[in-house]
Amino acid sequence: MVKINYISVAKRAAAIQISELKKINKIFNKSFVKAIDLIENCKGKVITAGIGKSGLIARKVSATLSSVGVSSFFLNPSEANHGDLGQIDKRDLLLVFSYSGNTSEIENMLRYANRFNIKIIGVASKKDSLLLKASDVKILLPKVKESDPTGMVPTTSTSITLLLGDCLAVALMNKMRFSKERFKVFHPGGNIGQNLLLVKDIMIYGNKLPKVNVNKNIYDAIKVIDKKKLGLVIVMEKNQIKGILTDGDARRGIKYYSKDDHLKKFITTNPLFISETAPASKALSLMNEKKITSLLVTTEQDYNKSKSNKKLKGIVHIHSLLQYGIK
Repeated sequence: MVKINYISVAKRAAAIQISELKKINKIFNKSFVKAIDLIENCKGKVITAGIGKSGLIARKVSATLSSVGVSSFFLNPSEANHGDLGQIDKRDLLLVFSYSGNTSEIENMLRYANRFNIKIIGVASKKDSLLLKASDVKILLPKVKESDPTGMVPTTSTSITLLLGDCLAVALMNKMRFSKERFKVFHPGGNIGQNLLLVKDIMIYGNKLPKVNVNKNIYDAIKVIDKKKLGLVIVMEKNQIKGILTDGDARRGIKYYSKDDHLKKFITTNPLFISETAPASKALSLMNEKKITSLLVTTEQDYNKSKSNKKLKGIVHIHSLLQYGIK
């Protein structure tokens, strides 16, 4: 029995795919640019579709588009033939993958889209295929050599289709001026999103801030605490921060409160601050270290200034951190 060197086999398969994938450059033409424009200008959803291996590629492309802010979902053409065509709206756009372009299951979907003037971007390797004939934008995949021993199993062909999908997404991201800030919006969970999240992305600000004037009484302060439900109130004098009053300190203070007392008697005058540009994970670490549930947020420029000179930007609460999966 001949012993097979599987490492050599794997390297040979990889070499075939690496060489064949260079043919991707043939795709980057006017049709590719039209596809980018059509996706960006879509007023509805980008619906990806495909059968078998092409269906798996279509699912991945849809997931990538969604992750960069393009509303998208995958529709199985077989399911569409049994009632799911109703999911397609006239404002939507179809992005259909089929290496041969003649998969029978996609025929009804294409006919439906053509009937209602729903735009189609077709991706196939046969110029005269059913898919490309029905498409408004035709992306012709180059013929490639499969990397398996028979030269028949979809390997390189699926890789080049997946590569095209990624290239569409990357080109679209550039056209949309996609940034880390936008990425954070669509990826609040997961390691990448968590590492990118800053305090300013999850802080509470504006009218949601629990604030009370230093000249108010302790009962007024408790009303604000109860209304804003953050467990504390920020005590202000004009635009200056005088301190914070926690729910616990307020309830205990009532026992010793008289009408002549000011809030200054009960507040914590040196609350902890964090810069709005600090990583959200740093805020959680500080809360855990100090055994508190909230931090006042100030600007990066004001962070090292005295309390009275700090500009109040918001509050970061431990519940917000946990909601975004920061641990």
